[in-house]
Amino acid sequence: MSRPHASLIDYYKGAAEKQTFLRRIFDDAAPHYELIARLGFFGSGQWYRRSALRRAGLASGMRVLDVASGTGPTARAIRDIVGDEKLITCLEPSAGMIAESRKTLACEHIQATAETIPVADETYNFLTMGFALRHVDDLERAFVEYHRVLKPGGKALLLELTLPESAIARFILKLYFKHTLPFVVRAGTGSNQAAQMMCYYWDTMETVVSPETVMQALERAGFTGVERRVSIGLFSEYEATRGGESLQLA
Repeated sequence: MSRPHASLIDYYKGAAEKQTFLRRIFDDAAPHYELIARLGFFGSGQWYRRSALRRAGLASGMRVLDVASGTGPTARAIRDIVGDEKLITCLEPSAGMIAESRKTLACEHIQATAETIPVADETYNFLTMGFALRHVDDLERAFVEYHRVLKPGGKALLLELTLPESAIARFILKLYFKHTLPFVVRAGTGSNQAAQMMCYYWDTMETVVSPETVMQALERAGFTGVERRVSIGLFSEYEATRGGESLQLA
């Protein structure tokens, strides 16, 4: 299994319990997630998402799958570009997140994980995943599924937070994400679960596999033209194109 990070025993006992923990914490925090996202991105999240999508070639009329769609921030940015909600499918394991997403998006919603996407082969022109790569169980199985559901020549764009190399910058980010932001979120929402989610976010950011490992997993899944762009030293944009035949893992 190609895990994005080692098991975090402060939150769950082992890999088998990870998804149960994630569904609980995301379901509980879902009503507060939009506020959390705005704080985490300093209010620039939607602008950045639209810019990244356009850089990767998303265009009007494309059919798009948004994996781990949460409350729908990336899907809303997609809607601004493709022009029609009916072209978008949101895939999300948390029922609470889907309920919040449906308040602003009338597109199709599917409750499922990245490793088992219940749609036909070669369905989409474009696939996105916004800041959720750390939450999958198996990178390679997820990427094989991404490759399968894309049409030949289709593109995947995975947005993720990557810690900067500077020790000072890492210290400042840790101070904000693990200590300041959880305190602000707890004070602003009254939700201990939402605050815990922010602590968990930092711990996954700190222990996630290297960008090179992510890119190699994409290539093993059959993607070509794999590349990574970095914005302001923090936001990684993994871009990859679906090759020819779909692959299957044993």
